[in-house]
Amino acid sequence: MIRVATIEDLDSLVAIHNQAIDAQFQTGFTEKNKPGNRVGWFNEHPADKYPLFVFELDGKVAGYLSLSGYRQGRGALRYAVEVSYFIHTDYQKKGIGMLLLKHGIKACKALHYKILLAIILEPNTGSAKLLERTGFEKWGYLPAIADFDGVECSQVYYGLKL
Repeated sequence: MIRVATIEDLDSLVAIHNQAIDAQFQTGFTEKNKPGNRVGWFNEHPADKYPLFVFELDGKVAGYLSLSGYRQGRGALRYAVEVSYFIHTDYQKKGIGMLLLKHGIKACKALHYKILLAIILEPNTGSAKLLERTGFEKWGYLPAIADFDGVECSQVYYGLKL
């Protein structure tokens, strides 16, 4: 069910991410993307360094998880990666996020990363609960840093030592 994403998945990945943009408070992006605009992002996720995983169900991409370098170019932070995950609205609250996150944690250990970070918007309580259930702890807080059409919210950093 969980596999490394291919470029053929890009339309589905963008559609899922656009759902999160529409919902607000699930991503800091405010404008929808098109697959052509996300090719560079996709290419920044080689499977041997920063994998991008999809959860496939009934031949459809139900969700995805990406690992990205944290503050790339800073050698002292080379063992820290950031995790992001998004689930299609038709498949939310079915345990897919938990399965993807556990898979991502295993992948981080296999890739010898030491720290896994998740940066979420404070109103995203579903993600906060998921992270806490998988062992993440609150490590940081940036008050009122995000603005959605005049509605401010904070960003919360969660961390997990691997």
